[in-house]
Amino acid sequence: MGVDLRQVVAGILTITMFVMLGQMLHRDYFDAVQEKVQGDAHDIEFQGSRVAVEDGLVRAFEGGNKGPWMEDSHELKPCWSISQSDEAVSSKGYVTFSLTNGPEYHVSQITDAVMVAKHLGATLVLPDIRGSKPGDEMNFEDIYDVDKLIKRLESVVKVVRKLPSHVSLRDIAIVKVPTRVAEDYIKEHIDPIFKSKGNIRVTTYFPSVNLRKSSQGAETDPVSCLAMFGSLELQPAVNELVESMIQRLKTHSKKSGGRFIAIDLRVEILEKKNCHETGAVGSKTCYNAQEIALFLRKLGFDSDTTIYLTQPRWESSLNILKDIFPKTYTKESIMPSDKKSKYLELENSEYENVIDFYISSRSDVFVPAIPGLFYANTVGKRIALGKPQVLVPAEISGTSGVPTNYISPYISKKNHLAYSCFC
Repeated sequence: MGVDLRQVVAGILTITMFVMLGQMLHRDYFDAVQEKVQGDAHDIEFQGSRVAVEDGLVRAFEGGNKGPWMEDSHELKPCWSISQSDEAVSSKGYVTFSLTNGPEYHVSQITDAVMVAKHLGATLVLPDIRGSKPGDEMNFEDIYDVDKLIKRLESVVKVVRKLPSHVSLRDIAIVKVPTRVAEDYIKEHIDPIFKSKGNIRVTTYFPSVNLRKSSQGAETDPVSCLAMFGSLELQPAVNELVESMIQRLKTHSKKSGGRFIAIDLRVEILEKKNCHETGAVGSKTCYNAQEIALFLRKLGFDSDTTIYLTQPRWESSLNILKDIFPKTYTKESIMPSDKKSKYLELENSEYENVIDFYISSRSDVFVPAIPGLFYANTVGKRIALGKPQVLVPAEISGTSGVPTNYISPYISKKNHLAYSCFC
């Protein structure tokens, strides 16, 4: 009897995978193991189907289709209120700045600029948007909604579209500020420069990419909350594109009730970090496609699960993920063909970064394969939208894991800055 080589190879791969799974040690990622969220068992109605829910997880859809999906919570309401002392005052100079390095940085940069302008009593000049490469420049309105920004901030700071022609660039002092800049810092370090020069250009630096609450019981500046969570919205054309891509992902996810997973996994960044192990216990800082695939399978996501990757273009190292989850897509495969010339085929990648950020914020599950500000600010938007299922990867010992054990500490401990702004 002849031997089928394909069967032999398949057998070897199967044995190898089981050996790997048996050797995996359970480690946390970013923080300690999270306590399991308990809940009662009940049925709910979801998009016309009966859904069995236990311990906050969707255990089964009508017809027996299982999936470890959590229910979305209600969209939270802003806790902040703008008092009379927070209202905009007469301008006595200008604050300029640029948005750089992608939308995860834009959120922090707009917040710091608004805080500086507000507490100096200055007028804020609408920023331009700059990419990572020299010459990558865009207008603010190419991505974001100008009118909504001006309207939403009008109660705390005046915003103008351009710097007046009578203001010379030589009269603008460049000031570096730490992200999450506070009023006391502004008064001590920035106000003297502003009074001397009359106009300043703010550049934000990031001593940390952590967005935990400052300290227990400390109040968050309402102006900061408004700027971080209420100022930036996509302009209509970009928002329509993101919505169309989300709908395509939902269409591919009929068996799971239209739900899909977004994974922040970018091969170029993984290669730079080398996914090396650090620390005395060898805790990992990032996860590759194979590790993410095994993580999701052990949590109970079946092979029909739809996955969106932030990876710009498909690479062979991602094939293992697609082998296990065939419905795995990058933006080039779900973007309408008539939009690709504008949003994909330009050397400037700002559009692509924005698409990734907003799809990751709106997905039913978000998995950060890479730590950093993209993860932190995506979680912030998801908290505001009532989408708590952010699963932080780890190597799961045994053959299965409980999804609620891997919920982001930002959410399980409610220590993200967003919880100071929403309730």
